[in-house]
Amino acid sequence: MSEKQLSFPPLAWLRAFEAAARRLSFTGAANEIGLTQAAVSQQIRLLESRLRVKLFRRMRRGVELTAEGAAYLPHVQSGFALISRSTRELFGNRGGGHLAVSSPISFATLWLAPRLRSFQAARPDVTVELRTIHLPQDYEAREADLEIRFGARPFAGREAVQLTIERLVPVASPLILTGRQKGNSWTGLPRLTLSGGREMWSQWFDFAGIAPEEGPSYRFDSFIAALAAAAAGAGVLLGSRPLVDDMLRTGTLVPLSRHELKSQRGHFVAYDEVGRLSPAAQDFLSWLTAAAAAETAATA
Repeated sequence: MSEKQLSFPPLAWLRAFEAAARRLSFTGAANEIGLTQAAVSQQIRLLESRLRVKLFRRMRRGVELTAEGAAYLPHVQSGFALISRSTRELFGNRGGGHLAVSSPISFATLWLAPRLRSFQAARPDVTVELRTIHLPQDYEAREADLEIRFGARPFAGREAVQLTIERLVPVASPLILTGRQKGNSWTGLPRLTLSGGREMWSQWFDFAGIAPEEGPSYRFDSFIAALAAAAAGAGVLLGSRPLVDDMLRTGTLVPLSRHELKSQRGHFVAYDEVGRLSPAAQDFLSWLTAAAAAETAATA
């Protein structure tokens, strides 16, 4: 095979390879670029034939990159990013735009929404579509330019910037507190708990060295619902900072302990690649990370 044949494979083949490698799925790549799964598979086979190497290992469920495929991927992505960036710089403009942001409803309601005015002031010509997420699989069903994710790195196939570090502290409404609630006596008040992996009361009590009292409790399937109950005086919630910070500042909730358990988790903004984002999405990403950094510095 001549050097000329190896110099530049067809863009369609490279596009299919990049999408399949990023998603580790021929089906996912096909959905993204508007082809059938068979067409994506065929284009990748042609590319492998041209390069005379295997780029993927076909597994029973999905695919994985070979060493050659993993080495090739960042060069292909860099090439596409350069073309995208150059096209925008030469022929595009930064006026107007639309972007979609997927976010857990708790972050969207408690952190993002109160701060959107500052982005609007900077970019009044940009329309932001905010899509709330309830289950992890919703991210795949509702694709967006930027995704706010709660958890810990890594997020497969995505770049990510950390926005918050979760800190847990018991909080309650002044409505439920009386002069008798001194010291640790609040542990006998009704406890508001969460379903699933976000339930951290036992870890907090171990961390604080406090023995919990037996008493009534209410279980919720979302943090936002449990927070509404706490604000109404239904019980004590293990508040996730910085999500509850605005309520602490206004006195809607008060902290009940000086012990704050620093979680291993937090909120991240995840995306495919900066070079693939629209100008509007890049501006929102820059604003979001700056706002989060300023908030972290202010509450440190």
